[in-house]
Amino acid sequence: MKNKRPLPRTSNNPREPDNASVAQELADLALAIAEREEEPGGLAVAVDGNEELLAAVRKLVRKKRDEALYEAIEIARYTDPDACRLLRGRIEEEAAILRLRRDDGREYEIDAFLVPLFVRSTGGLQAGDSFQDLEAFEALSTSFHPAGLESATAKVVLIQHAYDLAEIDHIAFSTLHEMLREAAASLLEKKLQPAPTIEASIRGWTGERFAPDESSMELRFLLGFSLKHLDDPFYAVPAAEEASDAWFAAREERYRAWTATVAPLVRRCLSRQPDSIEVNFLYQDLFYAAKEQGVGELAMLGILSEVARTLVAKELEADQVHAAVAPLDAGEHIVMRINLYALDGGTPWGSVDMPVDLAADLSTEMDSLCDALLSLGLEGVSVASGFSQDGHAEGAEPYQPG
Repeated sequence: MKNKRPLPRTSNNPREPDNASVAQELADLALAIAEREEEPGGLAVAVDGNEELLAAVRKLVRKKRDEALYEAIEIARYTDPDACRLLRGRIEEEAAILRLRRDDGREYEIDAFLVPLFVRSTGGLQAGDSFQDLEAFEALSTSFHPAGLESATAKVVLIQHAYDLAEIDHIAFSTLHEMLREAAASLLEKKLQPAPTIEASIRGWTGERFAPDESSMELRFLLGFSLKHLDDPFYAVPAAEEASDAWFAAREERYRAWTATVAPLVRRCLSRQPDSIEVNFLYQDLFYAAKEQGVGELAMLGILSEVARTLVAKELEADQVHAAVAPLDAGEHIVMRINLYALDGGTPWGSVDMPVDLAADLSTEMDSLCDALLSLGLEGVSVASGFSQDGHAEGAEPYQPG
C-alpha cells in the first residue's frame, strides 16, 4: 500500500498582516472618524470609531509595529490634514503614556515628558563637560514637586543627559513605550531596575561642530518620567472652558517661576563653566508635543535669521520694510512665502520660504510666523492669498495680532 502524502501542517500563529495593509487600514479609519466629526450628529459615531482606532494603535505599539504606524501617518498626511492630526495624536499619546494596574488594584499612569532648551555659548556645548555636577543634577531632579509642577504623591525621574534632536528623533514609538515600562519598574519597586532601552537612547551628540571662538545656539532636551495615581485630582483639568484656561494659565505661571529657579542648576549641569552659557526654556510638555515645539522654534529662528540677513544685505532697517506672507503649494509640502517690500511698494527686496507640513494647521502656522516677523521690528505684516509673477501680494490684508 502506498504511503499517503502527509497533510500540510497548519501554524497556530497566523501571519501578521503586512505593514502596508495595516497602515492603510489605520489611515482609512482616521479619515472616517475625521469625516464623521464634521457631519451633523456624527459625533457619537466618531466616538465609537475613536475607540476602535485607539485599540488598534495600542496593539501596534505593544507589538512594536513602528513601521506600520509611521507609514499610516504618511498616508494620512497626503490624504487629509484633519485625519493625519487625529491619527498622529492618538499614536503619540499612546506611545508617551502608559497605564498600569498593580496586584493590589491600584492604578497608575506614567508619562514621558521633555523640557526643550535653547543653549547659547561660545564654541558650543562639550559632551564631556555635561552632568559632571552631581549636586546640581540632584537638586534639579527634585525641583518639580516644590515648584508645584507635580503632585506631592507623584514620583519623577530625570535622565542624566541632555538629548540632542538626533537622539530624540531616534526614539521610535515602541521604544518610548518600553522606556516608560523600564522607568515605571524602577519607580514602583523603589529600587533601580535594569533599563537597557533608556541607556541605549543616550547615543551621543551629533551634528554641527563649532570653532572655539564661534557663537552657537543649540537645541537640547531634558527627558523625564512622571508616575502618578490614575485618579490623582492634582492633574484633573476642569471641564468648563473658562476654568480650564485658568488651570493651564496657573500651571504655566508656576512653570515660568520654576525655570527662573532652576536655570542656574541647568547651566551647572550642561557646562563646567556655567556662567559662560545662556539657557532659554520652552514649555515642558509630553514627549512629542515638546519635541514639536522645539523643532518648530528652531525652524522659526532659522527663518528669522534669514530675513535678518536679507535686510542686512540690502542695508535696510527693519522699520523700513513691510512683509507679506502667503501659503503656496509646493507639491509634497506647503511653503509660507515671505516677500519683503519697501514702504513705497514696488517689487520685493527679497523672498524667504518656510516649509510647512501638509498636515499642519495653516491658520496657526500663519499666526506664529506673522507674530515672529513683527518681533523683528518690521513696519508691518500682511497676509496674502498669493503672489503675482512679479512678486506683488494678491488679496493682502494687514495682519492683526491675536
